[in-house]
Amino acid sequence: MTITRIDQGPRMSEAVIHGDTIYLAGQIGAPGESATAQTRAALAEIEELLAQTGSDKDHLLMATIWLADMNDFAEMNAVWDAWVADHPAPARATGEARLATPDYKVEIIVIAAKAKP
Repeated sequence: MTITRIDQGPRMSEAVIHGDTIYLAGQIGAPGESATAQTRAALAEIEELLAQTGSDKDHLLMATIWLADMNDFAEMNAVWDAWVADHPAPARATGEARLATPDYKVEIIVIAAKAKP
């Protein structure tokens, strides 16, 4: 089966397509911004990558969300809930983790199915 890599660099690809499944790398917002702003930016990047790979929010399978501080859970959820409103909600897990730098508050990883034409 063919594997397609999108925006491949020496360390990682932004997206990998295997069959009808799309795996996105963790998406983040601008360092130092609020959890709200970082969540919005990460979700906008996810939408763009899904469009590039032949998918959309209706085909999300799984989301993993890492927060640097669980105190940002409600703030992140307010943005997430508005983003998935009127779309089928994926399976989701949220946890707290030390992210790449202290300036990052939110990282979102998504797996989606390709949309059928």
